[in-house]
Amino acid sequence: QVQLVESGGGLVQPGGSLRLSCAASGSIFSIYAMAWYRQASGKQREFVAVITSDGSTSYADSLKGRFTISRDNAKNTMWLQMNSLKPEDTAVYYCNANVRPTKGSNYGTYWGQGTQVIVSS
Repeated sequence: QVQLVESGGGLVQPGGSLRLSCAASGSIFSIYAMAWYRQASGKQREFVAVITSDGSTSYADSLKGRFTISRDNAKNTMWLQMNSLKPEDTAVYYCNANVRPTKGSNYGTYWGQGTQVIVSS
C-alpha cells in the first residue's frame, strides 16, 4: 500500500558527490517525516538525516556539513545530497518515512529496499 524506492547510488571516488532520491508512492494521505539510514557491511543500521513536512532537519553529528537532506511534499520525494564522500560512507542507504495512508488512518513507518553507495579509489 505504501512503497518507498531509492535511487542514485553507485560507485564514486573519495571526495566525490552523489545525490540519492527516495520516491514514495501508493496510498498516501500525508507524510510527516522522511529520513535516511545506512548500513555498512558487518555493522548496525545507523541514522543519517531526517526532514519533517515543515522542513525541519536533523543530521548525525559526524555527517553534518557534508550531507544535505531535502524534500518536495507535493511530489512525495526526498533527496540526500552527499558531498566530500569518504570510504567510510560506503553502505546501503535506506529511505524511511512516517506515512498516514488515508485521512482517518494512523501513521505507519515504512522502509525502502536500499541503494548501494561505494566510495573507493
